[in-house]
Amino acid sequence: MKVLQLGKFYPIRGGVEKVMWDLTSGLSARGIDCDMLCAELEKDEIIHLNEHGRVICRKAWKKIAATMIAPKMVSWLRKHKDEYDIIHVHHPDPMACLALWLSGYKGRVILHWHSDILKQKTLLKFYAPLQRWLIRRADTIIGTTPVYLKESPYLQDAQDKTVAVPIGIKPVTFDEELVRQWKQRYAGKKLVVSIGRLVPYKGYGYLIAAAEKLGADYQVLIVGDGPVHDQLEEYITSAGIQDHVKLLGYLEDNEMYSLLAACDVFVLSSVMKTEAFGIVQIEAMSLGKPVIATKIPESGVSWVNADGLSGLNVPIKDAEALAGAVRTVCSDQELHDKLSAGAARRFRDTFTIDQMIDRTIKIYNDEKCM
Repeated sequence: MKVLQLGKFYPIRGGVEKVMWDLTSGLSARGIDCDMLCAELEKDEIIHLNEHGRVICRKAWKKIAATMIAPKMVSWLRKHKDEYDIIHVHHPDPMACLALWLSGYKGRVILHWHSDILKQKTLLKFYAPLQRWLIRRADTIIGTTPVYLKESPYLQDAQDKTVAVPIGIKPVTFDEELVRQWKQRYAGKKLVVSIGRLVPYKGYGYLIAAAEKLGADYQVLIVGDGPVHDQLEEYITSAGIQDHVKLLGYLEDNEMYSLLAACDVFVLSSVMKTEAFGIVQIEAMSLGKPVIATKIPESGVSWVNADGLSGLNVPIKDAEALAGAVRTVCSDQELHDKLSAGAARRFRDTFTIDQMIDRTIKIYNDEKCM
């Protein structure tokens, strides 16, 4: 068996690219020939992972509407398509879909449906016919949660060939000394952490409003940067809560994950279906952290965080509910310990990288994976 992961771009920044990278490296480490074809802005390059796996980067012209314009992906795939038994294409990525269509590949296609195209409405108008072709062309469609597969309006006529394979990761690692320093810095406070880009769909305004209701006994720390930073900072200042709500900006992984290991509860306050899964939730679960997440319509977020098992789920855009859930978890030690143990168990049972790779191999072998 020889497999090609097709889509997105390099270096690894988002969840889709991370899943592609983890599958390529994980499958090739098990002796399965697996390459990854993607676009990058700097140069053509080939990264050899091991004797069975490569990352093949083709230089793009430019990036438009979050899509790499990379004709070299097309020419490379046309030349090498017959080397692969399976092409595993990751959606949404119009360039990857176009490359597959133009390549003339006749073999087996696995479509990994990470999310619908939601923000790029103009792009979708032009891409829609090709997207419909890709759905028809796919032999199997993988989704990251059963909820997203069931609710996507684009997959309603393809339900008979869908299967859920939850994203899996390695357990998060951290620095014990940094954990101690974080706890010491905010000693005597309940530490509430959220991690993500500062963009509208993350709903950080509602988390800050929740912090107002929680009061000074709680320290809310938001890790990440993005276009709404100044707007959020102004909100914090005008509300007079600078002492117990802080935007920490970008942190290196070791520092960020050590903060996650130090916290009492993790909060994902997202408000839109753009948040399809929320990988950071399972990172928190791997550390045994209770999760407060939101019930985003048609999203898999609240499926990932099993209510009452790994944490609590609340309605979107509801600061009072967010504050209440945080207070409930942090003020009841028995409940906190129960959810902490449940989060660690849910991670082990459902979201490890080995489980994701095992299930993917079963699909490649045309077996039932769940």
